[in-house]
Amino acid sequence: MEEANQSVVLEFIILGLCDSRELQDFLLVVFSSLYLITILGNIFIVIIIIINLHLHSPMHFLLANLSFIDFCLSSVTTPKMITDFLKENKTISFGGCMCQIFFGHFFGGGEMVLLVSMAYDRYVAICKPLHYSSITNRYMCIGLVMTSWIIGFVHSESQLIMIVKLPFCGPRELDSFFCDIPLVIKLACIDTYILEMLINADSGVLATICFILLLSSYSHILFTVCLHSKGGTSKALSTCTAHITVVVLFFGPCIFIYLWPVSIPWVDKFLAVFYAVITPLLNPAIYTLRNKEIKNAIKRLVC
Repeated sequence: MEEANQSVVLEFIILGLCDSRELQDFLLVVFSSLYLITILGNIFIVIIIIINLHLHSPMHFLLANLSFIDFCLSSVTTPKMITDFLKENKTISFGGCMCQIFFGHFFGGGEMVLLVSMAYDRYVAICKPLHYSSITNRYMCIGLVMTSWIIGFVHSESQLIMIVKLPFCGPRELDSFFCDIPLVIKLACIDTYILEMLINADSGVLATICFILLLSSYSHILFTVCLHSKGGTSKALSTCTAHITVVVLFFGPCIFIYLWPVSIPWVDKFLAVFYAVITPLLNPAIYTLRNKEIKNAIKRLVC
């Protein structure tokens, strides 16, 4: 009898970032501009690396893939957020919600592994320079990229399987601008404590392993440069600054969203915006500004 009275949720109501109409109009302009810059910037980096023979190196191959993933990651949630600024009633279908969750974790998980691959590339280049060409050959680079995509898919699929069959019978309001597991799972009609632990463990294992590998790679790089270079620490920091900055920008929001949630709505929204909108914009900019080869290629293209 109780099941007969339950109405299955076919769509979720998205509360968005704010209620003020004036502020939404302002955010519409801001996020539309940021998204356009993100798309054009990442596509530009991919194209310039493809067409410039001087940039056909393992490091730039991985950088092009990072830009492509950032392009995809920003396109999972940002277009929906922008169009919702124009609507009074913001909703998303159940299928659309599950797609956002799947592709968000697919590209996010893939980027985690790709950042590890980029750290490994720098580790070999600095710590084993004589073997760099033989270790990071074309097949190795393709293998690293394929591994990042495969792990991202497996991670995303495992997350989706655990929630797609959950009964959602109301309420159906999401206090955010997109669908994500921590918010959606709270709307299920059953006790999800154990499921939340499993999902957090899934995300936690991937994030922790990637973070440990990144920490290990950069520690070896710093130790090697300090040991063998006259410039010591300053040169090591100059080499690793871009990579470490991107790691902090990417893993910082992830930690507070999935591993150590603060459960404060405005903080959660800020972190979600930073993760979904700002990070894909900053990643290529940081790497480009720190990369002499790309800057020289841009100068040659402009001149």
